[in-house]
Amino acid sequence: MIKEKPSLTIIRRIKAPPARVYAAWTRPELMARWWGPDAGPVLSAEADPRVGGRFRVVFQTLDGETHDCRGEYQEVEPDSKLVFTWQWVTMPERQSLVTIRLRPIDEGTELNFTHAQFFDEAARDAHQVGWNGSFDKLEALIAELNDTGE
Repeated sequence: MIKEKPSLTIIRRIKAPPARVYAAWTRPELMARWWGPDAGPVLSAEADPRVGGRFRVVFQTLDGETHDCRGEYQEVEPDSKLVFTWQWVTMPERQSLVTIRLRPIDEGTELNFTHAQFFDEAARDAHQVGWNGSFDKLEALIAELNDTGE
């Protein structure tokens, strides 16, 4: 019997239209402003959001550690859905899958995020902390973009 691999789902409500949230996921200059679990800097961000296109983000956490993640887009539906593979350069054998669904709601956008096929529960739990930290920064960026009209 095949054991199902761990996954996590996070749902956030973001006060902006889906197009603005989608842009934050797909435009490197915006990705560089929110990616990573803490206030550490993003060193580089690349994205080619089309089926078969790739993304890569290199960021540093406040403890000084550098993290390099990358993947390939499997599904791209502008302003509504992204599906991409996820792997750390240091552990390429541990590929997982991220699905993002953006749904318009009265207050803006419901972000439904699923990260599936983790190697084990410890990897899932570490990613849950990391993604929640990133999403806090994403929400702050969106609020800033709303204020500036970007």
